[in-house]
Amino acid sequence: MLDAKTWFFSNLVSALGGHLWVILNPGTALDISNGESVLRFAYYGASQQLAVLVITLFLIVFVIGIFRNAFLWNVVTGVEAISNTVGRLFAWAGLIMVLQQIMVIFLQSMFRVADISIGPMGVAFTQPIGWYADGLKLYNAFIITLCCAYTFVQRGHVRVDLVYSAVSFRTKRVLDMIMTLMFMVPTLMLIWFYGWFYMWRHLIRPNISATDSLDRVVARARAFRWDVETFSASPSGFNAYFIFKLLIIIFAAMMMLQAFAFFYRSYLEWVEGPEAEGKELDLDRLEPTAAAPAAPQEAAR
Repeated sequence: MLDAKTWFFSNLVSALGGHLWVILNPGTALDISNGESVLRFAYYGASQQLAVLVITLFLIVFVIGIFRNAFLWNVVTGVEAISNTVGRLFAWAGLIMVLQQIMVIFLQSMFRVADISIGPMGVAFTQPIGWYADGLKLYNAFIITLCCAYTFVQRGHVRVDLVYSAVSFRTKRVLDMIMTLMFMVPTLMLIWFYGWFYMWRHLIRPNISATDSLDRVVARARAFRWDVETFSASPSGFNAYFIFKLLIIIFAAMMMLQAFAFFYRSYLEWVEGPEAEGKELDLDRLEPTAAAPAAPQEAAR
């Protein structure tokens, strides 16, 4: 027990010291041309220190919220507002994907266009038409990763109900809190930690892994170079696959915040009772259409 406490607090102090150093030395810490700075950032982004810091912040917010429910409600609505805003924005990627597909079909099949050049504000961006066709999968990735938290807020996710509907309101909230901490948060942490190093393996050389120590990572700084993945499955295909790796990390971060907000909301609804269900929840609703006027024959009746 003592060893666990020592491990926790030593990692917490290390994390706080590292973040304080970044705040006091932003120029050095965020210098992307400095190999040691980049490798340190890549190491700490999926380290034990970061996990301990996140858990500590989660607990601090929760403890404050126990005594000040209004503060916790503000946290919940703030996180849900971020998820809703991002989701509603990137939901338009579906329409853009359809329009781009139509454009590719017409220009390629009917007009035999080989390249498409887009020049907003005088800056030309020219790619083969196959690049635009192959890049349609990027819009799917936007929808899947950036609209997932939004879907969760809107209660549009798939749920398997075994005992949930048969229990009382407060028991449901307790189950929500337990399942969030037992399944949702650990799963998202695994996605973050594995996805983080997976992303960096496609951005820099030399590669780093979760088993490397900080000293071993820093020792490779002399060999550091940026090596952003730009390969393509075909000569004219989409070549920005590193964006998909970045989206995995953004997905994990957004869903982790949403998991914490869901835990806080479940606690607040458990405390305040059934009247707090759905409190300040910004759900999308379709406006009911006006009833069509009756036909003349029906009106005559």
